[in-house]
Amino acid sequence: MSRQLPIVARTPFPRAAGPQLADAQLRGNLRRATRTIRDKRAAVVAEVPDWELLRDRAAAVKDDVLDRLPQLLAQFEAAATAAGAVVHHAADAARANAVVADLVRAQGVDQVVKVKSMATQEIGLNEALAAVGVTAIETDLAELIVQLAEDTPSHILVPAIHYNRSQIREIFARRMPGFAADSDEPAVLAAAARVYLRRTFLAARVAVCGANFAVAETGSLVIVESEGNGRMCLTLPDTLIAVVGVEKLLPRFADLGDFLRLLPRSSTGERMNPYTSIFTGVTPGDGPQRLHIVLLDNGRTTVAADPVGRAALRCIRCSACLNVCPVYERVGGHAYGSVYPGPIGAILSPQLTGQDAGANRTLPYASTLCGACYDVCPVKINIPEILVHLRQAGKPPAAERAAMGLLAWTMRDRRRWRAALRAARAGGRPLRALTRRGGGRLRRAPWPLSAWTAHRDAPLPAAESFRDWWSRTHGR
Repeated sequence: MSRQLPIVARTPFPRAAGPQLADAQLRGNLRRATRTIRDKRAAVVAEVPDWELLRDRAAAVKDDVLDRLPQLLAQFEAAATAAGAVVHHAADAARANAVVADLVRAQGVDQVVKVKSMATQEIGLNEALAAVGVTAIETDLAELIVQLAEDTPSHILVPAIHYNRSQIREIFARRMPGFAADSDEPAVLAAAARVYLRRTFLAARVAVCGANFAVAETGSLVIVESEGNGRMCLTLPDTLIAVVGVEKLLPRFADLGDFLRLLPRSSTGERMNPYTSIFTGVTPGDGPQRLHIVLLDNGRTTVAADPVGRAALRCIRCSACLNVCPVYERVGGHAYGSVYPGPIGAILSPQLTGQDAGANRTLPYASTLCGACYDVCPVKINIPEILVHLRQAGKPPAAERAAMGLLAWTMRDRRRWRAALRAARAGGRPLRALTRRGGGRLRRAPWPLSAWTAHRDAPLPAAESFRDWWSRTHGR
């Protein structure tokens, strides 16, 4: 079984990122994978003339869901129940895990198959099931790789993005029963996984899934995927248990159209998902005969109450923000230390579990605020704005408050500001002579400035200010 990343980061991001930055193999794997995905995305998005209109409509739909969440939850439950499903409500992870564990044990099985689901990772469902003697087998190929490696996912869409194909072949050779191939060709590796999983599917009596969307109007659940493993889980077992975050709701079935155009282009660079499964309740003699839907809150209603931070709940888990983020590309998902990595994780994890929990307070600083994530987000989550909002929510250190107070006092008076500039230029002269090769940037500063130069270069004051240049060249 793979190790479970907690939703609360334990290690501060700057410290966790250090070993990842030093791993040349990891950085190479990430660079190739993220650039390939984002180039594919850019090509298929360029084909859609009304792309920005789609983004606007999708954002408006998700905001409407947050505005009417209790009403839409009640509507979804009524429609799903009428179609033969049983709906459960879980305020937190412990309750959700208890509900699923009880449902699985009631079927008398010791093994379940799973469709890839961030919600079940968030609550640590695999570990909760293991504690009661039930093995959860991941059937998504990338999730299976991570599980066999006893590792943790590092990407929302491509959990094994930190591995190359040679590393994957080694994992299969060590951990996959019956694997004997010497080749690391993707087709060979996929075929081996298919043989291994097919036996598992045919024996499965219980499956667990999440949902990309839940339609309040009809009580339908929607799952999109690229491999077909999800379709096997949704059709073969007798019992299906879906763990669905409450923010996954859409008001109407007609709303699906825009999202089914936005999601595949943003996530995998495809025009449409190879497999789109839409299922409503129970159909006698066709598919699972018992459908249980666990509606998961786990902090979401608290996030929805924040006028700025609530936009994070628009997220449709496409991972486009990870693929363009310069920070993620260099450190990967494990540095974030929680289930949700990358830019969306930097704003979602602290809000769901508290900014002061664990190392969550460092996640909003795991960004350059370049805005690339906002540009590609299909539902227009202004991630930089929320990052700044979360940074301002915490109380800054006393030294920082004192420094900012001194700077504010200096800048309030023109004469003080000019004197400060002159002093800075004078103090920078000897350092500038030492840093000519570095382009006028200081790579290592003494304490307390060493906290800055530990991760970035510090620019030195210019040899001449704009005011002085203007006075010298144009007169006073």
